[in-house]
Amino acid sequence: MSGIVFSSTFPLPHSTTTSRPIVKMSASQAINPSSRTLFKSMVIKPPSHPTYDMAGIIKLALAEDAANIGDVTCKATIPVDMEVEAHFLAKEDGIVAGIALAELIFDEVDPSLKVEWSRSDGDCVHKGLQFGKVSGRAHNIVVAERVVLNFMQRMSGIATLTKAMADAAHPATILETRKTAPGLRLIDKWAVLIGGGRNHRMGLFDMVMIKDNHISIAGGIINAIRSVDSYLKESNLQMEVEVETRTLDEVKEVLDYTSHTKSALSRIMLDNMVVPLPDGDIDVSMLKDAVQLINGRFDTEASGNVTLETVHKIGQTGVTFISSGALTHSVRALDISLKIDTELALKVGRRTKRA
Repeated sequence: MSGIVFSSTFPLPHSTTTSRPIVKMSASQAINPSSRTLFKSMVIKPPSHPTYDMAGIIKLALAEDAANIGDVTCKATIPVDMEVEAHFLAKEDGIVAGIALAELIFDEVDPSLKVEWSRSDGDCVHKGLQFGKVSGRAHNIVVAERVVLNFMQRMSGIATLTKAMADAAHPATILETRKTAPGLRLIDKWAVLIGGGRNHRMGLFDMVMIKDNHISIAGGIINAIRSVDSYLKESNLQMEVEVETRTLDEVKEVLDYTSHTKSALSRIMLDNMVVPLPDGDIDVSMLKDAVQLINGRFDTEASGNVTLETVHKIGQTGVTFISSGALTHSVRALDISLKIDTELALKVGRRTKRA
């Protein structure tokens, strides 16, 4: 198919079990052509995935909240034709992310809603800043509100931590992992890009990563590499290949094998070579030794014991990449709200020290 068509209007279908289209393209292409002019804020495109259904994720999130009934509180309290203006309010400092996705959600609920922003994905926001507004039918704004905020707060939390870690890791490049929320793989990884990081493999399909369990089952690290090379050749496939090493001996084995055998190997992971010390510091001497052994023959990736406090020291060892599962699996949402009465919201925020 040529793209996702955001064709349904609220209320949502009675069931979310009906078949949905599968996207055979980058999610950034999965936008209804008639709605493309809405999405001027997509300054950072989402990563590519061959089957990710962005429209389906949005519909599922909306259906999860409203089911086939809709918002009964809105029905009871808000006249169906009332129009209002609501403002996005940052309640803490950070990097905002999810603006382009918010537009997609508002468009799915009600294409007539007008959304305006004073910030773009990847920009800094500070506590108390009004950085966007949506205007139109009050009922539909309130229906979309929580779904929009759930995505934006999570994405902004990921982007904020990514920005901090990416800056601290320099000159190394920060990567996330596959430790993402189920169903939100592409969205979580999109937030990493917005925060200034780089994506690791999207899934099991787009890169060969030989990890400890593969090595154990294959009967050793060289057997595993040899098997991968044979498989890629027989299958006429070309893709990146990474192998996980846990000791300097394994690093030496890999270097020896690839010095006299042609291999598709392109990256060596140096796993848990960062050793935590009792005083809270880290010992990176083993990691440095591994990087020196490899001496630029392959890209290198440090993994394990990566935190905001340790990433700078790791980045000074000469590794190419540093991967951190914490970017997505331990994310703390950035506090953002959508308020119609912004004066009252700010008054309450000052009282609670949140604005």
